[in-house]
Amino acid sequence: MISSLSCKLKCVEKFTYHVQINVMNYFYIFILFWVLVASVTFIYLFFVNAPYGRHMQQGWGKSISARAGWVIMESPCVILIIIYGFLMKDKLLLVHEIFLLLWLLHYVHRSFIYPFLIDLTNPKMPISIAASAFFFNIINVNVQAIGIYCFTEYPENWIVSEAFIIGIIIFFIGMFINIKSDYLIISMRKENGPGYHIPNKFLHKYISSPNYFGEIIEWIGWAILTWSISGIVFALWTIANLVPRAFAHHKWYQNKFSDYPKNRKAIIPGII
Repeated sequence: MISSLSCKLKCVEKFTYHVQINVMNYFYIFILFWVLVASVTFIYLFFVNAPYGRHMQQGWGKSISARAGWVIMESPCVILIIIYGFLMKDKLLLVHEIFLLLWLLHYVHRSFIYPFLIDLTNPKMPISIAASAFFFNIINVNVQAIGIYCFTEYPENWIVSEAFIIGIIIFFIGMFINIKSDYLIISMRKENGPGYHIPNKFLHKYISSPNYFGEIIEWIGWAILTWSISGIVFALWTIANLVPRAFAHHKWYQNKFSDYPKNRKAIIPGII
């Protein structure tokens, strides 16, 4: 009887192990596909500007309030990660809780604070853009949560590891650059009036899109501190989305302002 029960338990354990391996394999197959999509997106966005903000244009279907669009497309990053944290609360290590707090620190601001602080020159956003970003963020949250919480193992002392310390420093440097650059634009519009002006403070003196530069640094820091394939993929997607848009911003500034500084780069000071 005992021998039979032991045999059944071993069979269950073996079955569970194989299921976990299969799920992991499917996850990494999807990761490869997702990286391929990022590569195609990177190339595509050099030819087609996403039509919101200064690049707003007709022909992309019905529009909604840009503020509503921001909240709709970014809020899954807050809601879903909280759900994951709640469902897995009994399995989370301290390092997982820190990851969760860092993620929320970025996305609570991006979802529910930033949209209501900016002075929107173009107050509309195509529904198609909000919807595509909404679904991207749903996928990205799942990739981050599953990859980091389920398939990446961390020792108990991970928060004192070199990767974590270096990564979190880079993360906060990027966040500072990102937020400070955005808020300088907000304050400039309060001083000079609505519309677009040539920014000349902080990293704006050297590049056209320091906010994008900061966000790229931020998610590179995330990839390092989480030491995960999920973090790397998100950093790649951030580059794929923001580098082409930074070049579009740079070209837009040059076309709009005849006195735009000729030595200013698009996204990396002194390089490109």
